Amino acid sequence: MARLLVLETSTQTCSLSLSINGKVVIEKTCTKENSHASLLGVFILEAIKYANKNSIKIDAVAVSAGPGSYTGLRIGVSEAKGLCYGFNIPLIAIPTLKSITLQAIHNMLPSKLTNPIYCPMIDAKRMGVFTALYDGTLNEICSPKSKTINSNSYKKYLKKYTVVFFGSGADKYRDLIQDSNAIFIKNIYPTTKSIIPIAEIYFKEKKFADIIYFEPFYMKEFQPTSS
Repeated sequence: MARLLVLETSTQTCSLSLSINGKVVIEKTCTKENSHASLLGVFILEAIKYANKNSIKIDAVAVSAGPGSYTGLRIGVSEAKGLCYGFNIPLIAIPTLKSITLQAIHNMLPSKLTNPIYCPMIDAKRMGVFTALYDGTLNEICSPKSKTINSNSYKKYLKKYTVVFFGSGADKYRDLIQDSNAIFIKNIYPTTKSIIPIAEIYFKEKKFADIIYFEPFYMKEFQPTSS
């Protein structure tokens, strides 16, 4: 168990939590688009003030490491690295697809499904998604990748398993993936609360990222847009 400062900026939501032994003691969230640069620093200052006031020594910083928004990830990881340098504490990088899968697993409980597999999808604009496949204990079945889905993409899995689809990119494929073994669930998006349980395990196992060399899992090159 640990005292963790947790940052989530991989998508539109900008959020921060301070957790002690897995329990959230302070949480700040904004779902307004493009708020990361202006709000994350404010959230961090509030959390540090709270920690100092209550004599809480932060043990590590955990950050959602992507894939997701290029700008959001860059801001979150930069802030996390700065905190780790400043406080001389380790950095924990949590794959975003894994953290939202944990949220989906909890959302499905209690479930009568036998050995379902989970397919997170984060919108990557146009018809693309960042996606992966996990079993019910977060073991990786198919590694994270950026891809465009077609009607055959999951046929071999749907023949054997119930596949649970979720995330910001799942809705645009709801009509394309027509199968009795396909389940779509809503309102699954990256949050600091879904990072914390995984970060607790990483901290216990000392599974830390290299503060100097770690980069977010952008998964595809930055594509600027005109205003």
